Amino acid sequence: MKSLWDKTNIGKMKLKNRFFRGALWEELADEKGHLTPELSSIYEELAKGGVGTIITGYAFVTEDEQPNPRMMGIYNDSFIKEYKEFTNKIHDLGANIIMQIVYGGFMTTFNVGERTIWGPSTMQNEVTKTWAKEMTKDEIKYLVNAYSEAARRVKESGFDGVEIHGGHGYLLSQFLSPYYNKRTDEYGGNIENRGRIIFEIFQAMREKVGNDFPILIKLNSSDYIKEGGLNKEESLYVAKKLADLGIDAIEVTGGNESIQEVLDNNMGAARTKVVISKERESYFKDYATELAANIDIPVILIGGNRHLDVMEDLLNNENIEYFTLSRPLTAEPDLINKWATDNLKNPKCVSCNQCYNTPGKRCILNIREAEKKNK
Repeated sequence: MKSLWDKTNIGKMKLKNRFFRGALWEELADEKGHLTPELSSIYEELAKGGVGTIITGYAFVTEDEQPNPRMMGIYNDSFIKEYKEFTNKIHDLGANIIMQIVYGGFMTTFNVGERTIWGPSTMQNEVTKTWAKEMTKDEIKYLVNAYSEAARRVKESGFDGVEIHGGHGYLLSQFLSPYYNKRTDEYGGNIENRGRIIFEIFQAMREKVGNDFPILIKLNSSDYIKEGGLNKEESLYVAKKLADLGIDAIEVTGGNESIQEVLDNNMGAARTKVVISKERESYFKDYATELAANIDIPVILIGGNRHLDVMEDLLNNENIEYFTLSRPLTAEPDLINKWATDNLKNPKCVSCNQCYNTPGKRCILNIREAEKKNK
């Protein structure tokens, strides 16, 4: 019988348990994307708290396209020295750390002004109101190289792996979605073509970092758009193709924060999900289960993971190997250590999502407790 506390491997990366901390935009880097002591301390507390592997908040790969303010950067070699010192600290505290990398596309909201924002097709995002310009093939080639160079820097900085953000309505997710991708060339049309930019990015990254450095992808199971979005069958095609190409693991997610369902609070995207019962936990589990049955690389499940017995059941009966938590570890960075001594402990997180609206993405319950103590 498998255990959540098993020591395992993803490629050459050794993991001390099956828990991941999911990527979260903390909004605590400096204006150029460099580390600050406050941001570093968040990761240090997570490492002390027992989680086996941390995935950073997304880092932008080109200097002229920063999707959000105060997010991490990896767009030139100036980051390598500071990140090397940072990753050494995290390793000394007993955790792995993976950097997630991204290009925003029309999810970009920071200093948009007159900047040119790229997308698969020329259109405006319904929520951000940011316009994207259809990328030329030369621009796609430039971006593929930018991702590969970012992956090289991630490796040279001492991270244990790199994760491509391929979900949640960011650029690569836009390419996958027929709702946004209206191209008629080899980067549009059928799912092989819509996935082509991701396949090319992965292969370019692999060429730069070698076969022994783990590359993961965070991939939408579906866009959860009423009509015209990426569907489960197409997502499975992309996942299988990436597995065949040699990607090391797939983190399953879903939703698109730019769609009308989010405005309507219609449970369209992961960020609108509120866990109210065990039956609604691990809400991408059905897709993750099907994916795990069809590929021979690890599947990592994100989204509403809250109780050990639910995760253990998925591990042993559905072959889902790893579990990502973000909001629970925002509320309790030491939750994994607590679970190690009390496997019946309920997490403090109530899935209210108020952490998304606080400076530094802090748990509102912790803020209120601190305010009471200071009165």
